[in-house]
Amino acid sequence: MTLLRSGSATDTGLVRSVNQDLAVETGTLFAVADGMGGHAGGEVAARLAVDTLTIAFGARPTGAGLSEAITEANQVVFEHSLDNPDLRGMGTTMTAAALVNEDGRDVIALVNVGDSRSYRFHEGVLTQITVDHSLAEEMVRTGEISQTEAAVHPHRHILTRALGVADDVVVDLWRIQPTRGDRLLLCSDGLTNELDDMQIAEVLRTVPDPQVAADLLVRAARTHGGSDNITVVVVDVILDDADDAVDEEDEVAGAPAMAAVAAVAPDFRTSADDPADVAPEEDEAVEVLERPEPLRPSWRDRWRARRKAKRVARGRRLITVRTVLFVVILAAIAYGAFYAVRWYDTNAYYVQANNNELMIYHGRIGGGVLYKPVEVERTGVTTADVPPYTVAQLITGVQEDSLKAAQSYVAGLVATQHLSVCTQTPTAPGCSTTGLFVPPATGAVTTTTKAP
Repeated sequence: MTLLRSGSATDTGLVRSVNQDLAVETGTLFAVADGMGGHAGGEVAARLAVDTLTIAFGARPTGAGLSEAITEANQVVFEHSLDNPDLRGMGTTMTAAALVNEDGRDVIALVNVGDSRSYRFHEGVLTQITVDHSLAEEMVRTGEISQTEAAVHPHRHILTRALGVADDVVVDLWRIQPTRGDRLLLCSDGLTNELDDMQIAEVLRTVPDPQVAADLLVRAARTHGGSDNITVVVVDVILDDADDAVDEEDEVAGAPAMAAVAAVAPDFRTSADDPADVAPEEDEAVEVLERPEPLRPSWRDRWRARRKAKRVARGRRLITVRTVLFVVILAAIAYGAFYAVRWYDTNAYYVQANNNELMIYHGRIGGGVLYKPVEVERTGVTTADVPPYTVAQLITGVQEDSLKAAQSYVAGLVATQHLSVCTQTPTAPGCSTTGLFVPPATGAVTTTTKAP
């Protein structure tokens, strides 16, 4: 007898406005559907698919029955899109697992269409069971690109198979021997787009409760970007009948628990479906996939993975030296820019006429970005004491580099005006043959003039 315990979680993510994912979680049937085809179409396709799956599998709870339930769901979604023009082109992915009894022993039947995935976590190692039906994965299988390149390929989200886009669909089917302590993970690509296998494995390794593990995986994917809807179902095998299901010869030979993995057409039949052995027809496409058990990671890899997963679980990344250095450099640039603007604003003086008196200000004419002009000196010189042709310019303001330069400018104006007056009227006040003249207020310049 096999007993399962499960947990599930879903989230819209940080980019999408609608959650088009759906999860199925019953005592023996578990599934994830990721709808596509616009807001309305994706939701409708996913809902039709999971409802049809649940009903059809309930009528025939076997491995073949699960595969046929997916085929029936495809037909329902496709026909619904034909009857509703607004929903043309809608579809959904579907990955599902079910506990069934075949030939007197329990097995887990697993089916898949699209790029939602199913994983098996067995003895500390995470293995992807399903194969993505995407253009990028097809390129991997044909040797055009590597698996690493496929993970970031621009066409990785273009599906080669989905439910509801055609009147027929090929369904991949696996049968797995349940082993106590194993975990199955079913998820939409919103999880695998954000977290790598090592991060997922660490959560499954360290969080015993399936519901808590599902919640944590969804939160971690959301924290790492949340670019799509995220849905997760975690299924634990808490009791199995593997001792009766695996014979002694297999144990001696070291056969893996996943003894036979087959990707087959929906109408493929095995001896579990019919007591009599039934061979497939000659034109029936049957592909047997041999999946070697992956190597156990080293203690160093496990230690690194554990540290990385802890950061995932907290939903944040540790502050690194690179981050600190970046902040310091950014602060230095900002301070330098501030200081440069401040220096530009304050490294000047100007002379301006205010109520007919010449005033000296610290700052830029009209004010700077960070510094407003400040009055530093009332010269006591009026517009009547300077040449008339300079008055218009003084009303606008005359910029100088320093206070001393501004004072000299005012003194020069006064001296120029005095010279002009003495030249025209030698007997005017302040004009003499000695010509000694000290400009008022500033005392900065001494000018000697001679009357003609």
